[in-house]
Amino acid sequence: MEYKVRDVTDVIERFAPLSIQEGWDNSGLCIGSGEAPVTSVLLGLDCTPELVDEAIECGADMIVTHHPLIFSGLKKITPDDPVGEAVIKAVRAGISVYAAHTSADKVIAGVSGAMAARLGLRNVQILDEDGDGTGLGVVGDLPEPVTSAQAVQLVKEKFNLKAMRSSRPVEGLISRVAMCGGSGGSLIGAAQRSGAQLYISGDISYHNFFTREGFMIMDIGHYESEIEIVDVLFSLIKKNFPTFAVRITQNIYNNPIFYF
Repeated sequence: MEYKVRDVTDVIERFAPLSIQEGWDNSGLCIGSGEAPVTSVLLGLDCTPELVDEAIECGADMIVTHHPLIFSGLKKITPDDPVGEAVIKAVRAGISVYAAHTSADKVIAGVSGAMAARLGLRNVQILDEDGDGTGLGVVGDLPEPVTSAQAVQLVKEKFNLKAMRSSRPVEGLISRVAMCGGSGGSLIGAAQRSGAQLYISGDISYHNFFTREGFMIMDIGHYESEIEIVDVLFSLIKKNFPTFAVRITQNIYNNPIFYF
């Protein structure tokens, strides 16, 4: 059976509908036609020029990422910047490029749900609901309460962290945890209202680390909090298209932030 790009996007959008993405986002098909044939898909977190090169080398005719390649309006497309270079390479090679960004952030089985699964949280719910069962972030209960020191070790172990940033540790036990993948500073208030003693996210600004008593914030990094969505999307596509050559990029650990 011959499949088209729209067959793949339909599967993704049943999981993460484009209608729920944030207004500022650009999830969806940004390069290519829904009518283009597809036999092989390459997945990654970001559509870099190197990822497009890898797609060309392995014969993939579609790329699926979490972060959109084209995030805001482009005034020019040249090979002098990474976005322009990736666009040019993808268009030349006839490769379709799709992103499931905040659409995948706002379903409970998406980015934040994958984070919750890593910690084994129970009774997981959406943290900041839109009112239709979707929304940003999640909150849930640890299998058993832990001290802040134990929480640090648990989070570092489960998210494979070399380092992270944290507010002042809480003195009591932590039993309820809120989290949001990516840049989650805007949900700190929602995390506090949820009754969580710990909030885990990325891109937290300096002043937000002055937390109230009994509440703790951990910034584990944008990349580190979102990377598992690649596995989620891979499983989704592989399950629905078993005849496809579906691959995760060999350079999956391409965090643009380096720790020294």
